Amino acid sequence: MPVSVATLVAAPAGLTDAALRRVAQALPTPVETRWLSAGEAADLLFEGEAPGLAEAAAGFDVFLQPLATRDKKLLVADMDSTLIGQECIDELAKVAGIGERVAGITERAMRGELDFAGALRERVGLLEGLDLAVIDRLLAERITLTPGAKTLAATFRARGGYFAIVSGGFVPFTGAVASWLGADEHRANRLEAAGGRLTGRVVEPIQGADAKLRALHELRARLGLSPSATLAVGDGANDLPMLTEAGLGVAYRAKPKVAAAAHARVEHGDLTALLFAMGIARADFAAG
Repeated sequence: MPVSVATLVAAPAGLTDAALRRVAQALPTPVETRWLSAGEAADLLFEGEAPGLAEAAAGFDVFLQPLATRDKKLLVADMDSTLIGQECIDELAKVAGIGERVAGITERAMRGELDFAGALRERVGLLEGLDLAVIDRLLAERITLTPGAKTLAATFRARGGYFAIVSGGFVPFTGAVASWLGADEHRANRLEAAGGRLTGRVVEPIQGADAKLRALHELRARLGLSPSATLAVGDGANDLPMLTEAGLGVAYRAKPKVAAAAHARVEHGDLTALLFAMGIARADFAAG
């Protein structure tokens, strides 16, 4: 019978031996335990079905996978509210004085309540006339990497993995974040500008959910990988197709609809939880 692995991740010092024993009791026996980071992450290896795992492991991030296919060679990551802590269009809107109005549209689009392309065109239209220099100022002053992003990127690439950023946001931001993280490539929407100011239009076609899924397929084919060797992470409704198609699709601090449909979710750890999911011990993380 194939061996499965349940990886548990908690906030630092949040995972105890007692908690591991409690979860292990919900799994078929025998169970082998391997610590990946003391008090933070551990593997439970077992054979058979585990219908009681979710209830027993409540309060932890849980990744349940076949042991043989847990290693990943392609990482496709969303940017806004995933690799970075902000939504770039909302930050642009704050500068333009329409922050609350645009943030409300963003929230509804990420929850899947609005058509992504239409919502993006509407929000960008409200930014007409904004000085392009604002983008550099935001990158310098407001845009911050999500905890664990640097370590995730550095470790994944050090192990020979290919790291791509695919975003429904904008190229000036993905380009900067790709540089900060050493990503192999980035894909996003392009803002139309004239005379150093935004025109209020996005260069068509809009890069949304279909484009993210297409990127996953194209990169997988280019690299000659099986579906199981792919990992995707995101937080919004436009990430769902690539999350469900990847070998492991992870919802990071995601909207409820996304968290419910993804293979796994991260609510307690940071982005290094994805490394634990691949069986990489903290001692083997690359410097971020």
